[in-house]
Amino acid sequence: MRRIGFVLALLIGLSACTRPPEDWRVSLEEGRALLESGQALVFDIREPQEHATGVAAGTVLLPMSQWNQRLGEIPRDADRPVLLICNTQNRSAKAVQALREAGWHDVRYIHGGMSEWARRGWPMGPPSER
Repeated sequence: MRRIGFVLALLIGLSACTRPPEDWRVSLEEGRALLESGQALVFDIREPQEHATGVAAGTVLLPMSQWNQRLGEIPRDADRPVLLICNTQNRSAKAVQALREAGWHDVRYIHGGMSEWARRGWPMGPPSER
């Protein structure tokens, strides 16, 4: 029941106007480097139809629509940073804010998102099964 409340609060919070602090984000370049070096866990929170356009290798696909069932997959105290990425950073920024308010610690979002990743021509591939 607590997870349902969390997800509802998160979805309501997505429309809020407050912006998370800048230290809760990483640049696209830093996010890519951390992902490719294995120094961070990266969760792609876009929806399946967005994943179909391509994903970055090594990301965990965790659509926000599945958070009620899968929120526990995002570690609260990981041994490496947790990064979230969406299409443009709007959802991931709000998701990071909600996660931090709910007790997650080393979680940040990748500024620019997958739309900027794709625009730069960085490597993308088809989504793999969960």
